[in-house]
Amino acid sequence: MKVVVGADHGGFELKQKIIAFLEEKHVDFHDFGTYSMESCDYNDAAVQVAEAVRKGEADRGILICGTGIGMSIQANKVKGVRAALVHDLFSAKATRLHNDSNVLTMGGRIVGDEIAKAIVDVWLNTEFSNEERHLRRVNKLEK
Repeated sequence: MKVVVGADHGGFELKQKIIAFLEEKHVDFHDFGTYSMESCDYNDAAVQVAEAVRKGEADRGILICGTGIGMSIQANKVKGVRAALVHDLFSAKATRLHNDSNVLTMGGRIVGDEIAKAIVDVWLNTEFSNEERHLRRVNKLEK
């Protein structure tokens, strides 16, 4: 599985910890930045990650800003992207099982480091259920 990762300044520190976690788990990833705490626009990273997922250059994307909200809004504007804002383990699992989310967004100022790593682990390791009712609903998202 190939994962693309991006953040703004509000998510930079957590992104670095998530990258270390991905390396530890031997997950193939690409980091779209940001590469410092210098103020930047979340929109830019969100579009890069979402476009990489849309084009099939990556299977999934992870975006982190201060709250995760801006990243989620921006990423969901890209056709074919189903970005989910997640701050707990139940939602991480449910958004994969039921919504086939392909982009995970989190808030670096909201979720702690260890729970963030656990969220990423659950999200990356949960497959879409492919149940008819969920498939029907996901297909409606593409219209």
